[in-house]
Amino acid sequence: MARLARLAIAGASLCALVIAAAGCGSSGGAAKAGSPTVNRFDANRAWALIRQQVAVGQRPAGSKQLRKLADALRPLLPNGRFERIPHERGLRNVVGTIPGRRPGIVIGAHYDTLVKPKGFVGANNGAAGTAIVIEVARALAVAKRPPGAPEIRFVLFDGEEPAAGLPEQSKDFYHSGLRGSRAYVASHPGRTAAMLLLDYVANKGLRLPQEASSTTSLWSKVRAAARAVGAGRYFPRGSSSAIFDDHTPFLNAGVRAVDFIDWRYPGHSLRDGLGRLSRASVDAVGETVVQVVLTLSAAGP
Repeated sequence: MARLARLAIAGASLCALVIAAAGCGSSGGAAKAGSPTVNRFDANRAWALIRQQVAVGQRPAGSKQLRKLADALRPLLPNGRFERIPHERGLRNVVGTIPGRRPGIVIGAHYDTLVKPKGFVGANNGAAGTAIVIEVARALAVAKRPPGAPEIRFVLFDGEEPAAGLPEQSKDFYHSGLRGSRAYVASHPGRTAAMLLLDYVANKGLRLPQEASSTTSLWSKVRAAARAVGAGRYFPRGSSSAIFDDHTPFLNAGVRAVDFIDWRYPGHSLRDGLGRLSRASVDAVGETVVQVVLTLSAAGP
């Protein structure tokens, strides 16, 4: 997962996973108080995909279990493909694309987990963001967008976590972690105008104030989108600490980027399990992301 930035930024079976993600019921069911007022994002499918990833167990970058998971995730993205991460043996990003005008929009999350503590399953720290990205991709693939709308890329980053230890134990997390996002930015210069990163986005009691390094103008559009779909209460005013995360390489390349992260969540401990997550939070974030991307598609990113 991400690491706190102390200074301003300078520079189950896998077959069952595919079946569950492709064949779950309809989206959210009856609306509850405070629930989104639109229904374009399928929260039930996303929830099933979170559960299936957690069932795989600990899945650090480069592991056999993560590579098998990636094989199952790739066909769930539109035009899904792998992109190898240079100089990182066995690591690869999973990338999907809805064609359009460039520069476009990237929606991303990391799909690897921490290498420690032993038994860490990454329900919120990895699985939730991954599932929401995939279901947002499904929703946007069938959404009506205007002619000339920007390209949308969906990127599941490998190697976000360092190869050893915890992010907070690294002297240089930007280079020991964030391997997939740094590689993606380096491989696609000028291709991205706006980037949305999903990290801790599914916990109970979710609150997503602006992460301090995130681009304010883009975050304002996120909050407006949340209000438009009835999820405004999840996006309070104010800001949280600046975080080194997979949006940071994009910021360093001059791309507007935001990080959806509830930094209060215990994402580096064995407490990060399904029991701490909320389907309502998943739905709120998914509907908000779909809305903000459609807004950007209409106005230009």
